[in-house]
Amino acid sequence: MAISPSSMPSASHSAATSTSTSSNTFKKSRGRGAAIVVYMLFLGSVLAVVTAPIGVLIAHMKRNDAEEWVASHLQFQIRTFWLGLLGGVLFTAIWHLLGWIGLPAVAPWALGYLYFTACLIWMVGRCGVGITRLTNNRPVANPRSLAFGGARVTLADR
Repeated sequence: MAISPSSMPSASHSAATSTSTSSNTFKKSRGRGAAIVVYMLFLGSVLAVVTAPIGVLIAHMKRNDAEEWVASHLQFQIRTFWLGLLGGVLFTAIWHLLGWIGLPAVAPWALGYLYFTACLIWMVGRCGVGITRLTNNRPVANPRSLAFGGARVTLADR
């Protein structure tokens, strides 16, 4: 039986198949689905705060079973939750202290509004960086970072 040139896969087809196969390999990485769910739960916590603790619980449970590059995302998510909680507790103490020392009520409320807005930007930014890196099959460069995991964040198009 002779094989005609039209029945053979072309070079571009085999390259596309190779790229598709490697992409599917990353999509099937252990823990990747959990990391996606945790990012979504963190973003959902903007509307319903209860989703963030559920997300960090999932991240803690899946961290040891995940592949190394996915584990960097889970560590980044765990750190996001605990840093946010620590910052919230410290700021709440400061907020009460400002009210206790007798400042006009508008001062602690204005400061609280600014702090809450900054925290929201920080958390959504960290989730955005993480989701972008996860969907591009890349680890978080510095999951222990206080900011955005070592990513360079800009508002300019490339």
